[in-house]
Amino acid sequence: MKLCTQAIAALLFTAAAHALPPKVTYDGTKVLRVETSESAQAAESLKNIITNLQLPLWTQVVRPNTHVDFEVPKEKLAAFEEAISGQFTYSTMHEDLGASIREESGDSFRTLDYRPSAVDLSWFNAYHPYADHLTWLDQIVAKFPANSEIITAGASYQGRAITGIHIYGSGGKGSKPAAIFHGTVHAREWITTMTAEYVAYSLLNNYKNSTEVKSYVDSYDFYIFPVVNPDGFVYTQTTQRLWRKNRQPTSGSTCIGHDINRNWNAFWAVTGGASTDPCSETFKGATAGDTPEYKGLSTFQNALASSSVGAKFYMDWHSYSQLFMTPYGYSCTARSADNTELVSLATGAAAAIKAVYGTSFEAGPICTTIYQATGGSVDYSYDVSKIKYSFTAELRDTGANGFVLPANQILPSGIESWAAIRYIFSNMK
Repeated sequence: MKLCTQAIAALLFTAAAHALPPKVTYDGTKVLRVETSESAQAAESLKNIITNLQLPLWTQVVRPNTHVDFEVPKEKLAAFEEAISGQFTYSTMHEDLGASIREESGDSFRTLDYRPSAVDLSWFNAYHPYADHLTWLDQIVAKFPANSEIITAGASYQGRAITGIHIYGSGGKGSKPAAIFHGTVHAREWITTMTAEYVAYSLLNNYKNSTEVKSYVDSYDFYIFPVVNPDGFVYTQTTQRLWRKNRQPTSGSTCIGHDINRNWNAFWAVTGGASTDPCSETFKGATAGDTPEYKGLSTFQNALASSSVGAKFYMDWHSYSQLFMTPYGYSCTARSADNTELVSLATGAAAAIKAVYGTSFEAGPICTTIYQATGGSVDYSYDVSKIKYSFTAELRDTGANGFVLPANQILPSGIESWAAIRYIFSNMK
């Protein structure tokens, strides 16, 4: 009996040690936008206010003549308004973030619009739990077994396989240059998961009824990973909707998470484009490439790039801001050798997006279009993996909803993003 009691106690201790913290409700939290004005001093002042009050950022305070979006919990609103009094004005993106999240997610990530036995457009009517995404990948492969298979690229810090789909044409598996897509590197960017899956769906569903799509699939092997940060993505669904990083600890700090998209081993040590603070949303890691996610993804990618057929295209989906971007992120003055062609393609992709629903995207190099970002996957893909056509996009919207994009925008976002991909694959050399 004593042994049983000890065993039960041990199990309870283990369960407690791995228990998730209480779910963050965000009730009463506002999401605000403040313009930084023309003054560098004003931008720095705003940055200090946000830092001192420990307000979670949605966008970074980087330079004058831009804006910053951030959360203000109800208990900090009075202190925030006092701190900015006479210096800044703000607009409200979400009056009550908790209410917006409930509207976005529906009935606990409802799958009511999704029939488990069918792979069709109903999948794109709602957001879904991570386990359902894995099921969907299995089912679309089962529906199109002659042109697809499940693949993995290593595992996350918590041991989840980084799972994707390999789509191939008449030449057979691995016979054509690789085209690689990543979604959900930042856990809270749920629209990117669905957009990556819409691209996979469009390639497979139209292979036999569109000569255009057939030409893409017969010319390239597509490797699409809808969720490259599975630990963070699961955490956004169970605990903290606006979580960004992975779930990796750092020695000497109580803060959790590394920003996978500041951890790639390309220009990692350049200052100004990431943080060395483990508590920061843009924490670059203790050393270059120290995240398991980077190791798995880069190993997989470089194996393709060094193969006899090589890798020709890389796409990293993000949200939000409506931007279609090219290398480089590490520097605002450096230009890639293929800058003119890449920016021209990005501009054409933006025009293709606008032609669908009128959604406007800005195009250009990462650093000058949004902000400096070091240790990013696009710079790595272009400079290290030597993938010429390397791009990243910030999807819908420009701030009305931000990361909490209503489910009724999933399908439109996928359709217009697919138009951009079609444009690029029709115009790459």
